[in-house]
Amino acid sequence: MNCDANPDGRGLWQGQTPLLLASKSASRRALLAAAAIPFDFVDSAIDERAVETPLLQQGAAPATVAAHLARAKAQAVSKGNEGRLVLGADQTLEFAGKTFSKPATISEARQQLMGFSGQTHALHSALCLAWNDEIVSETVVTARLTCRPFTDTFVDRYLEAAGDKILSSVGAYQLEGLGIHLFEKIDGDHTTILGLPMLPLLEFLRRAGWLT
Repeated sequence: MNCDANPDGRGLWQGQTPLLLASKSASRRALLAAAAIPFDFVDSAIDERAVETPLLQQGAAPATVAAHLARAKAQAVSKGNEGRLVLGADQTLEFAGKTFSKPATISEARQQLMGFSGQTHALHSALCLAWNDEIVSETVVTARLTCRPFTDTFVDRYLEAAGDKILSSVGAYQLEGLGIHLFEKIDGDHTTILGLPMLPLLEFLRRAGWLT
């Protein structure tokens, strides 16, 4: 699907073709659109659990897992799209020395949130850019978020208000929505928290001549 943020051909974008985002994430699409970067997006269709499980079994750090997932997405889409700059991205959550994935159920989300109460966790957001199945740039950026102390009543009301969409997010929250109620302190770039660190992405695009 195409999201042309620069339909008249003017502006900052200098690429001959739109960026190809290997993700259907609404937040990542919104970040690219806000930066006036024209892009297409497709589902990478990789089995994320198949990528991360052996890494976790080997004791890989959460940031390393995020990097591998972003790379797998970029390469999976790049193989069938020669001559396109492909962007893969992924995010992992680290807390108490463990890597957290998206909760499978509301009950699991509740348990996860109660564990975060009054504590600090890290979000590792990775991006990978591929061209003709070759990696041309990749990085991981970390943000640290401190939750305020929660009561059982608050968490139950939050989960009821937020609904099933929290199951699509690592950490069981969307900071741009009701998730903001969870926190008392945030250290990190907002785009990193949303799952696509835009500053290193824009730096690469400028350096490579895709942006003016």
